[in-house]
Amino acid sequence: MSSIVTSQGILHFEIVGQGAPIILLHGWINSWDVWRSSMLALGTGFSEKNEPPRRVYALDFWGFGASSNPDNKLDCPYLVANYVEMVREFMDNMGIIKAPIAGHSLGGTVALQFALNYPQRTEKVIIVGCPIVGSSLNPILKLASYGWIARLVWKFPFIRSAIMHIILSGDSRQVQQMISRDMERSCLNSFFRSISDLRDTDLRSQLRHLAVPTMGIYGMRDNIVSPINAKFLIREVQHAEVIMMHRSRHFPMTDEPELFMDEVTGFLNKNGRY
Repeated sequence: MSSIVTSQGILHFEIVGQGAPIILLHGWINSWDVWRSSMLALGTGFSEKNEPPRRVYALDFWGFGASSNPDNKLDCPYLVANYVEMVREFMDNMGIIKAPIAGHSLGGTVALQFALNYPQRTEKVIIVGCPIVGSSLNPILKLASYGWIARLVWKFPFIRSAIMHIILSGDSRQVQQMISRDMERSCLNSFFRSISDLRDTDLRSQLRHLAVPTMGIYGMRDNIVSPINAKFLIREVQHAEVIMMHRSRHFPMTDEPELFMDEVTGFLNKNGRY
């Protein structure tokens, strides 16, 4: 377990491997652990395929996982824009000049915005099940973005558990246990303020300015973030690579891990820009 002190308190992260850096960002009510198997694959480099290992950093956003709940130093630290600055601050602190950024769900939105804000710091960007448009979120999740509903759900854990059971009923036991554990480590404010900001996000008008190699991976059976977001990426980002994983829901790195890693490593190892 590693951590640094940031402007908003303790930032927890995990490291695997040696080599060129890559930064992984998790989704809403998740933690770095969603990337555990991907970290090991990237950190060892698939030696049988002669792919180079990487130094893999997986971060916990403020208010999630083992990172601290900020002490109101910002009006609201749990916004996409502030998580973008969290990544920049992390890179500055670790001496990382430039790296690929990969993000799942909320983390994908942060990764896209980071690449738009800091193209000189972004080697490539990979988004997984990413809501480019917040209106594409599952309607039940959008309800959690309203304060009074979030407080009710937080006050009565059995309601929270029932809702998650409905949403995740088609997911593996591994995914269900991961979400249940990570939700218990989040806080009320990070729970509803981050999803509220995500609900109001619409990056379509900015994507035409994206100047780094981009890959989007979406599960065709995703019921949390609509796969329609893949169309926005294709339409707005010239030469973006989009992979549709037919047997995956919202967690393709868990649902189809070998295919997922083949696509990710293939993209990372391509030379050149657009």
